[in-house]
Amino acid sequence: MTEAVRLLNPDGTVHPDARYAMPDRAELRARYRSLVLGRRLNEQAGALVRQGKLAVYPSSHGQEACQVAAAAVLRPGDWLFPTYRDTVAAVERGVDPVEVLMMLRGDWHCGYDPTAHRVAPQSTPLATQLLHAVGVAHAATLKGEDTVVMALCGDGATSEGDFHEALNFAAVFRAPVVFLVQNNKYAISVPLARQSVAPSLADKGIGYGVPAVLVDGNDVAALLAVLGEAVTRAATGGGPTLVEADTYRIEAHTNADDATRYRDESEVEEWRTRDPLTRLRTYLGLTGEEFRDEAEELAARLRTGLSAEGAPDPAELFAHVHATPTPQLTAQADLLQAELEAEEEPA
Repeated sequence: MTEAVRLLNPDGTVHPDARYAMPDRAELRARYRSLVLGRRLNEQAGALVRQGKLAVYPSSHGQEACQVAAAAVLRPGDWLFPTYRDTVAAVERGVDPVEVLMMLRGDWHCGYDPTAHRVAPQSTPLATQLLHAVGVAHAATLKGEDTVVMALCGDGATSEGDFHEALNFAAVFRAPVVFLVQNNKYAISVPLARQSVAPSLADKGIGYGVPAVLVDGNDVAALLAVLGEAVTRAATGGGPTLVEADTYRIEAHTNADDATRYRDESEVEEWRTRDPLTRLRTYLGLTGEEFRDEAEELAARLRTGLSAEGAPDPAELFAHVHATPTPQLTAQADLLQAELEAEEEPA
């Protein structure tokens, strides 16, 4: 595998590439806005965990370029299959940020309607969503639909059997799927060196006959170019693509993780110098004040929305269990309703 595709160096200067063209400045300014909002979302969600408003939050601080680009290159009819860390990608796709965080608050189901924005529920088990993504893509092909699926995962997911099964099926049936592996160097506390000795995770595509690209995951310009080409290839019958984004998880795995037990702070600080926001802001010649008010409005919406306490409806226990409720499920619902009504009757 060649070195990672890069269009912008960490200092914001242009890194010419013979194959991939730099996106226009209007597109990059729009994506800078998304990066600013995504970073503020990560910060506010972390604060809400500390305040007891969220049960857990897996931050994508430092990986926002991957999140933003993955959603931005999709067309309205395409699907996004995110992981638990891909909140920013779901929001970029148009899902209400308060609804996205409802799952992490501990509310029922995934918090939003997956079909409304074509964003599947965020997946906590590693790699299981990749098989679902391939299934949706293959079904769309069988039905003659113009649909591309963007399947997100981390480096840890590449150690799961589901990852390999998904790639193999997609390759054999030329399913219109783009696999984006966000290699942030740690599967919780397990470093990449303990998962694979391959030169790169993108090299894994070779064994399945899947075109693969290694890209600088902190360069939103390069990500837009590489992922955009992969979506176009999938949409025109070219089959799947495996993209590895070389990035880094700045924050701990979640609020329940102590990252100091398995990595040095010097490593984190070195990656801070590759920050995707700083890189793009420098290239565009921006001051850093742009979109700040909008970001603070987003943070305020999150605080208000996730501070609201709604009364739980016990009947929701039986919703969406089956498309058509079974007799047993109906009987259980009726029994619970009768018990609730009995409790409300005066003694």
